[in-house]
Amino acid sequence: MIEKMSESTGRVIGFRMSGHVTKEDYAVLTPEVQALVDREGSIGLLLDLENFKWEEANAWGSDLKFSQTYRHKIAKLAIVGDKRWQHLIANLADPFYAHESKFFHTTDRAAAWEWLNAK
Repeated sequence: MIEKMSESTGRVIGFRMSGHVTKEDYAVLTPEVQALVDREGSIGLLLDLENFKWEEANAWGSDLKFSQTYRHKIAKLAIVGDKRWQHLIANLADPFYAHESKFFHTTDRAAAWEWLNAK
């Protein structure tokens, strides 16, 4: 499941990803991101993966399309989680999902929002 986070404001938007993400879940993420890109141009994106398990195979195409469409529009990507593999995802995200990405432990969620909102 993907759900928009209430802390989203201005040019920064966040989503909580939990359980197993499906192709249908991208119907929540993509229109929200597109609307913000249309309004702001370049955006900050937070993905909270604390309760994320995995992305189902039927979502891989939507994930790839998302990265191709928005990688030049996402100035900063904050990955929030508590597992080593999530930290590795943040390291790999730069060339594929955003200009700059950074990992934040779940205990540093507020710092992730601050980093995204900093000019």
